[in-house]
This record gives sequence, C-alpha cells and structure tokens, in this order.
Amino acid sequence: MTISKADWPTVGGPVDPDDESRLFFTDHEWETIDAACARIIPTDHDPGAREARVVRFIDRYLSGIGYIYAAADGSGFLQMSGRLADAWRARVADMQKVYREGIRQLDGIANDHNGKPFKELDEENQDRVLEHLSGQPKPAPVSFGRGQEVRSFLQGTFDEGLPFFDALALHTRQGFYSDPVYGGNKGHIGWQVIGFPGPKTLKETNDLTYSVREHFELDADWRDLVPRLAGKPVPEFDES
Repeated sequence: MTISKADWPTVGGPVDPDDESRLFFTDHEWETIDAACARIIPTDHDPGAREARVVRFIDRYLSGIGYIYAAADGSGFLQMSGRLADAWRARVADMQKVYREGIRQLDGIANDHNGKPFKELDEENQDRVLEHLSGQPKPAPVSFGRGQEVRSFLQGTFDEGLPFFDALALHTRQGFYSDPVYGGNKGHIGWQVIGFPGPKTLKETNDLTYSVREHFELDADWRDLVPRLAGKPVPEFDES
C-alpha cells in the first residue's frame, strides 16, 4: 500500500534563519563552499548567495535525510521511512563524497596556482579556480530588457550523478531561490532580487492565502516568451 506524503509524520521545525551551526561541513568546508557560492551568485548592487545563506541550505541538504521534504504547512520536515529513506540516504551519501572531493580539488588547484587554499584567494583568483575546475569560462552577467536576446531553457533540478561544479551551481540556485524553510533565501533575499512577491510562509501556498494568478499574462504568445519557438507552429489546445 502506498502512503501519501500527507500521512507522513512531521518532525523538527523549519531551519532557523540565524542558525550557523554545521551539521555536515567542517568549518573549513563551510567557509570554502560559502566563498564558492558567493562567486556563482556574487554580491553586487544586490545581495548574493552569501547574504542568502546558501551555504546553510547546502549543509542541511547534505546532513542526511532530515531536510528533504518540508511539510506542506512549513512547520517542519517530513519523516521518510522504508525504501524511500534508504534510497535518499544512498543518494545523499554519494553527494557528500562529491562535495568532499570537490573541496579538495578546489584547494588543490588554488594551492598549485596561488599557494593558498581557495577561501583565502581574492575574488578574481577564485573565479580562475572555478573556471579551471568547470572547464568553462566565467559566464557574462545576464540582464533583461537591454536589447539582447535572452534565451529561455529548462534547467535541471536533479543532482544525482552530477560532478561537483555542476552540483554546486545547481544547489546555489536552489538555495538562493527556494523557500526559506530549507535554510537558504534568508529574509526572502533571492525573491526580492528578482522582484518575486512570494508567500510570507510556505503555509500560504497550501491554504490558498497566497496566489500568483494576478501575475499571469493570459494573452501572451509563447513564441514571444520563448525565443526558440519563433517561427514554429504552436499547438492549439481544446479548452472544452
């Protein structure tokens, strides 16, 4: 018999937005990941990953299976059991190894080129280390509405099997934009940066106190919203 998530027990509470304790990372690992996340979503005229406490989001995620599924009302986290819990333990254990090895790689590259661990480098040299690790040049800033085409595409949300840099970039985005119940997006910083008037609490998305209906563009043509659809026929849907 399949048990609905609605029947799973809720344990603990939401992540304390001021709790800086380390559940998985050592102090050195925490500071290294904090520095790396801050180069992926840097602080400029807007706050970045460091202010949003993305490192805490990643630390909680990697700590085990206690912070995987938030309860619908945001009061805590769902307690998994059985095969699903076993599968998640294995998945998290694999990602823990990816991060530990990735941090060693960051420090190894940094020491080889600069004689210092990654967290002690200036921002420019940290960027060079991340470029070396990823095998890709640092991407240019993205700005909207300034003449250039902004390409829309789906970004994956599944981290299983990802190498360290790809997983770190994914988790940085997730920690910056996910609901604060998971430990990142402190004070809704990530949402404020993009102008998203999100719910005050996760509960509001489930009791319909919060809705995004007023922000829907009902008459938009998808070919205008997604440039790669330009020139292609858009299927019609029967709304009856």
